[in-house]
Amino acid sequence: MVILNLIAWRKKNKVIHSYIEQKQKQINQSLVRELDQLELPLDLKDALLYATKAGGKRLRPVLMMASFEAFNHSIEKVLHPALALEMIHTYSLIHDDLPAMDDDDFRRGKHTLHKKYDEATAILIGDGLLTYAFQVVSNSDQLDAEEKVYVLQQLSQASGFEGMIAGQHLDLQGENQSLEEQELNRVHQLKTGALIRSAVKIGAYLGGATPPQIESMDQFASYLGLIFQIQDDILDVSGEMDVIGKPVGSDEEKNKSTYPQIMGLEQAINMKESYMNKAKEKYSEANINQPILLELLEVFGNRDA
Repeated sequence: MVILNLIAWRKKNKVIHSYIEQKQKQINQSLVRELDQLELPLDLKDALLYATKAGGKRLRPVLMMASFEAFNHSIEKVLHPALALEMIHTYSLIHDDLPAMDDDDFRRGKHTLHKKYDEATAILIGDGLLTYAFQVVSNSDQLDAEEKVYVLQQLSQASGFEGMIAGQHLDLQGENQSLEEQELNRVHQLKTGALIRSAVKIGAYLGGATPPQIESMDQFASYLGLIFQIQDDILDVSGEMDVIGKPVGSDEEKNKSTYPQIMGLEQAINMKESYMNKAKEKYSEANINQPILLELLEVFGNRDA
């Protein structure tokens, strides 16, 4: 029985990784095509393409596509919102790495943008990606006016003052402080979770989900955001730099509160597994048949990078 379960797990694992690779390829090709046609100074475009070709996992747009495909398989409708989401995520990483923020030298195993070029270029590329994301949605010929308004509202809220900006502020304010679990949850629900929630909600809405289904999937995504961050913190303690693409222990070096630090590694793992079970309950409440979402839940919670 154990051997049969192991074989089944490996088969499922192969399916989800094949799915992710297929979507990554589609996203990467579309992203480069979208940005490469911009008329920019050559050095600025070089920096832009460096930032967008830095080897990201593209999990957020993949999650949006998988949520969409729970209801609809005409993937063209969700492609522009998925690209916009990845542009916003990339912008957030570029700014997050700046000396005034997290001051990181490496991202995804490569020099961060301000190290490869300079701080001014990194700021401009980040600003440009954020604003161009909304232009991509506004210009989409696959979305009607009502759909554009919904997508723009969700993305702007998740990336703005009530989402990532507040989360980044609280994260910076939390350095050299010992945060309680509830406070840490709040930081990451905003900084990490808001964009993940927008990915799922936009995908479900564009696919044709009912309001109750969107609500259940939003709760699924809320747990997913916390799961992602807890695993991120676990990897910062127990991962390998060659795999995670940044130095191990960087959070501890900056005196940041993390889940393993405030509750211990074993308890952090237990909490992550508890949230994974709660996410599965919300998936069931949505009354959908999209096992890829459950597989992505496993990827978010057990990834090694």
